[in-house]
Amino acid sequence: MAQQSNSCQYIFSDVQKPDLPLIHGENVSSIFEGNVLVTAVNQINFGIEEGKITAIIGESGSGKSTLLKLIYGLLEPNTGEVRYRGWLVPTRKDKLIPGHDAMKLVSQGFDDLNLYAKVWDNVASQLSNTNLELKASRTQEVLEQLRIDHLAQKRVADLSGGEKQRVAISRALINDPEVLLMDEPFNQVDAAFRDELQQDIQNIVANTGLTVILVSHDPSEVLAMSDYLLVMKAGEIADFGNPKELYSKPNTPYTARLLSKSNILAPHEAKILGIETETLISILQENVSFEENSEGFFWIKDIKFRGSYNEVILGNEDLTLHMIQFPKSVIKKNTRINILVSSYHPF
Repeated sequence: MAQQSNSCQYIFSDVQKPDLPLIHGENVSSIFEGNVLVTAVNQINFGIEEGKITAIIGESGSGKSTLLKLIYGLLEPNTGEVRYRGWLVPTRKDKLIPGHDAMKLVSQGFDDLNLYAKVWDNVASQLSNTNLELKASRTQEVLEQLRIDHLAQKRVADLSGGEKQRVAISRALINDPEVLLMDEPFNQVDAAFRDELQQDIQNIVANTGLTVILVSHDPSEVLAMSDYLLVMKAGEIADFGNPKELYSKPNTPYTARLLSKSNILAPHEAKILGIETETLISILQENVSFEENSEGFFWIKDIKFRGSYNEVILGNEDLTLHMIQFPKSVIKKNTRINILVSSYHPF
């Protein structure tokens, strides 16, 4: 991995703070000035663990990409501080070329790629010519890690979006950063190849101890590959924790809707199903089922084909629920039913 760096060479007044997570933010805010002040990140506290994959997830405009730039040092916080290994992260005011030396950022676009150069040259160009043998072997190693060694002699301009993304990640990894930051890394990757790229990133983390922080708005991208989820809403942290725990037992209705499109019911709606509660509850779509009953109080409102499963919308005049039907079976709209709920989560 890259040599551990501190900020003394950039921020001479800085003193290292011990016993912090690898990346630590305290009271961090980022405010954009214009006709209207926009608070993109609002006084948040966070910690990122070393050697893990942490996904920052939230709806559009929640502050995800801004937080990533604060971590990297592209933006200076308006309040608070971001520290790496206990040292302040230098920003534009501290460095001529912004960005922490121990980190690499892969952005949504491919601005850093030379589209008319070969894949090999795009990646190898990040290394010096002081040791050409090492340069060649290291370039080959990284291309094999990202499974694009067979594309080495192709121009980047001739590649698919997913292949370009792998080239961009290879360029970022060639110098062994300690932290890899990725902003919407799977946007350009066809659905059929996303799992492969996610698995490759997981393998690199397992084999090297790399720390990965990625931004996404799509829960399906991050639930399977992340060790931690940091959920953002309107510039604040709505939730943080293990993906499986946040999926099944979210701390907020926002998280429940974002990660699983859960049914969120108020107490009076829950009572219609025979559930007595004084708080909001969430019901996962897979925890809803039905049985046909010609005298039932509920009916099938709609059926949406989702490929391998059906999304069934059911309820009555006062209640609407969504459920996943897998395996699929034939059911007609307006069929009278009883609704069954296997479990729910109170807030």
